Amino acid sequence: MKGILITFEGGEGVGKTTQIKRLINRLESHKVPFVLTREPGGTALGESIRNLLKSSNAEVKINPVAELLLFCASRAQLVEEVISPALMQGRVVVCDRFFDSTFVYQGIARGIGVEYMQILRALTLGDVWPTLTFVLDVDPAVARERALGRALQEGKCPDRLETESMEFYKKVSDGYRQLAASEPSRVKLINACKDPAEIAEEIWSQVTHAIKL
Repeated sequence: MKGILITFEGGEGVGKTTQIKRLINRLESHKVPFVLTREPGGTALGESIRNLLKSSNAEVKINPVAELLLFCASRAQLVEEVISPALMQGRVVVCDRFFDSTFVYQGIARGIGVEYMQILRALTLGDVWPTLTFVLDVDPAVARERALGRALQEGKCPDRLETESMEFYKKVSDGYRQLAASEPSRVKLINACKDPAEIAEEIWSQVTHAIKL
């Protein structure tokens, strides 16, 4: 595969959307061919699954294992339809969340167990794997406040994940920090409390090195 996959990770309300937009603008200005996608979603099937997983309807109860498998189904479709073809064309693929979200949210925070993750990774991804992963990190209390405030500001009901308990937010934060410590060459832990422009420069420095710009 000629292209590279760059993923953005972190808990709810950490500022991924802002930094992804800044990166895309930089890639465009340097005429770097790219594809932007997201998880869950990115395909017709994935977007339907996203609507289920992100539902704010209290009547929609999703078993943790069912949740895990729905995320994996969306991802398998995304890899086949979007990511693999783009990488073969030599494009930079920028993805809002990827397998690390499943590892942290379902494997760690939901308590399903990380021992199942390698099996699911092989089954759904094949040899597709991120070159760079940026984990935006803030205090869990700040992240939860941001996530809930953002939903209210947009006139929306907070979704299933945004309304999780503080304990869940802490488990997610700890899980991402563990991940960054275990794979420092790929996973870059970034203090998301810094000025957005400063964060963007830190990310761009890593990206330009990866794509040899």
